[in-house]
Amino acid sequence: METVIKNGWVIDGTGAEKYRADVLIRDEKIVEIGGNIGVQSRHVIDADGRFVMPGFIDTHSHSDIEILSRPALEPKIRQGITTEILGQDGVSVVPVPPKHLNEWKQNIAGLDGDGGDIDWSFRNTQEYLDTLQNTGINSNAAYLVPHGNIRLEVMGWDDREATDDEIERMKNVLRREMGAGAVGLSTGLIYVPCAYSAKRELIELCKVARELNGVFVVHQRSEANDILDSMVEIIDITRISGVPLHISHFKICGKNNKEKIDSAFAMIDEAKKAGVAVSFDQYPYTAGSTALSVILPPWVMAGGIKNMIANLGSKTTREKIKNEISDSHGWDNFVEFAGLDGIYITSVHSQKNTAAIGKNLTQLGQMRDTSPLDAAFDLLMEEENNVGMVDFYGDEDTLTKIMCRDEQNFCTDGIFSGQPHPRTYGTYPRVFEKYVKEEKLFSVEQAVHKMCGKPAQVFNLAQRGEIKPGNYADIVMMDFDRIAEQGTYIQPKQYPQGICRVFINGHSVFEDNRVALNRKGMVIRNRI
Repeated sequence: METVIKNGWVIDGTGAEKYRADVLIRDEKIVEIGGNIGVQSRHVIDADGRFVMPGFIDTHSHSDIEILSRPALEPKIRQGITTEILGQDGVSVVPVPPKHLNEWKQNIAGLDGDGGDIDWSFRNTQEYLDTLQNTGINSNAAYLVPHGNIRLEVMGWDDREATDDEIERMKNVLRREMGAGAVGLSTGLIYVPCAYSAKRELIELCKVARELNGVFVVHQRSEANDILDSMVEIIDITRISGVPLHISHFKICGKNNKEKIDSAFAMIDEAKKAGVAVSFDQYPYTAGSTALSVILPPWVMAGGIKNMIANLGSKTTREKIKNEISDSHGWDNFVEFAGLDGIYITSVHSQKNTAAIGKNLTQLGQMRDTSPLDAAFDLLMEEENNVGMVDFYGDEDTLTKIMCRDEQNFCTDGIFSGQPHPRTYGTYPRVFEKYVKEEKLFSVEQAVHKMCGKPAQVFNLAQRGEIKPGNYADIVMMDFDRIAEQGTYIQPKQYPQGICRVFINGHSVFEDNRVALNRKGMVIRNRI
């Protein structure tokens, strides 16, 4: 099969200036780029002056379950995403011991969904990636080994530091999982059980990730009051272990913390001078989204979801939790930096609580005729932790400062359940519409590099991220004049305008405003 895309402006993903050229695709690969490529016996697509770009790489994705339950991944493909990095925040689908499976599903439901009726027979990275490959996926996918899953296998839900023997066992689990093809190690140091780990444990695990050609991807311990101490921790981990550092959804949370951004940048600059490889991703919004249970101090979830429910059900313990939220220290307090009015419920599992969706915590308390925190705690108990939220954490000035850094690339951090954050549907079109066209923060070529070439380099994705002969034909065609995000926080499930065609591995998956479920995506495995 041969296809020629003619009359387009090629933006190749390197940051170089766009140029007029035809692109010849044969089977899965790009085989020729040039002027006036012959069309005889070939399928011809007239780009008609539109931009022809590499497929976008979502370096922080929560499609781990969605890719199996609804494999078309329409919200992602319609915005030009062709490759996703799964296994984020240290908590994902594998590895997980059978005895912890049901409770683990409850733990990750607020991020990755509950899985519905999918066959959850996979127990490790090998089985999960084989399932994706054998079932067939619509877009490309790579996987990070989640630190929390490793800890769960070795230590269960224990809220304590690991012993030397347990660290060695965790290192062996990581070797096993990366040997199956995972591209690195992820952690989420606000999520349990990752939050219970000490720096020493992470250093030892990162040494293994470095040996196996992986990257360390970290939702750091604080993105708010203690962000500078948090950055000391993660930079020390990577400096000592030698692993490349990639900071997840880099941000500064809370209006009282925005002045810390210059100090954070200075720390990154010093780390790079010392030889530490540092990169980070970012979604272009001043609100985030995660599981509602992050409003709780980490100790509340020690022992698992059943213990969390028991803690919330105890009047004495509940008052202790409220007091810690009112006078927080040593953990990222979402209520403090977003406020009760700035945290909105986006998803629940049961029908009986759907009225909570779209309400902030103040409104939730009013609806239930109780305090906002009591209402939130009751909801978490009733839904057995399966509650999602949006939190308004930051300001536009800090957001754009981060966006302009060379270390930055874009991601969605998209969560699918309920009424999701609009980033799930419109991240990449929003960048072009707002930050390239309207605010002119950077050129379209620089934006495409931050969506394609840069993330491919960070995650060692061979033959991806650039339009050049020999690379896989992951290609997006965009009408730059029409590109626009449509979703809002009130109505997020709206597809963008201006993405015209999407090819994944040489096969058309989006055209004529329709996504085709052709399952031509590839599982991308680590090259050890």
